[in-house]
Amino acid sequence: MRIFVTGATGFVGSAVVQDLLAHGHQVLGLSRSDIGEAQLEAAGAQAQRGDLDDLEGLARGAAACDGVIHTAFNHDFSKFAQNAQQDRRAIEVLGGALEGTTKPILVTSGTAMLAPGRLATEEDRPGQASPRLSELGADDLVARGVRASVVRLAPTTHGAGDHGFVPMLIGLAREKGVAAYIGEGDNKWSAVHRMDAARLYRLAIERGAGGERYHAVAEQAVPFKVIAAAIGKGLGVPVESRSPEHFGWFAMFASMDAATSAAWTRETLGWAPVGPSLMEDLETAGYFDS
Repeated sequence: MRIFVTGATGFVGSAVVQDLLAHGHQVLGLSRSDIGEAQLEAAGAQAQRGDLDDLEGLARGAAACDGVIHTAFNHDFSKFAQNAQQDRRAIEVLGGALEGTTKPILVTSGTAMLAPGRLATEEDRPGQASPRLSELGADDLVARGVRASVVRLAPTTHGAGDHGFVPMLIGLAREKGVAAYIGEGDNKWSAVHRMDAARLYRLAIERGAGGERYHAVAEQAVPFKVIAAAIGKGLGVPVESRSPEHFGWFAMFASMDAATSAAWTRETLGWAPVGPSLMEDLETAGYFDS
C-alpha cells in the first residue's frame, strides 16, 4: 500500500513511517519544512510539503494514496480548542478525498479521560469533557461510507525523543525541586512505547474494516506515584504528595485516573507489544539528560 502520513516527522508519526517502510509499504509523508523533507527522503519515503491548514494539499495527498494515517496535531495547550477544530477540519478533508472508495483512514485520539475511575475499553466513547474532536470527525466519515477508524494513544507514549506528558512532569520537578503526586498518587496512567504504537497503526491500516477504536496501550495501569518516584530518582529530588495547585494547568492530567485495556485490540489485530516499559525507558532513554 501507499500510505499518506500526516505528522510524518513527529515523535509518533516518524515511528509509523519507519514501521510502514520496514514492512513493504510506500509512504508519502506530510512535512512543514526542508529539514522534514530531507528526513523523510533519507528514510526512504516521499515528502509532500504542507501543513494542516493546507486543505487542498491534504486532499491531494490522500487522493494519491491507498490509505491515510493521520497523526499530526498541534499540541499548543494555550489554544487547544482551536487546534481541535483544526484537527477536525483536516480529518473531514482527508476522509472526504477517500469518499466513494474502500480506502482506509486512521485518525488519532487518546485514552485520557475516556472512562475516569474505571478500566476503559475500546467500546467506550469520549464524553463532553474530552477536548479532542477527532473521534467525532471519524464518526462523521463512517456515516458517509468512509472506512475510518481511530487509534487511541496512551497518555504516555514514550521512548527516546519524547516531548509529551512525562517530560513536562520532569521539567516541573526540576523547577520545583520535588517530584510530586496528588493525594496518595494511586491514580493510574496507561503507557506504550512509540514503536509498539507504530506497529499498531500499521496493523490497523492493513486489517481494519472501518469504525473501530484501537487502543495503543501496553501497560494498562501505571500508578502516578510510581512515575513520580522514577522522576525523583532520575533527578535526585524528593518525592512528595502536593496539592493540585502545585501542578498549575497540568493538575487535570496529574490527577486523571486513566487505566485502559487493550484486550480487544490485541485479540483483533494480533498486536503484541514488545518495547521497553515506561520504567525501563525512564532509566535508559535519556529522559534526564538535559
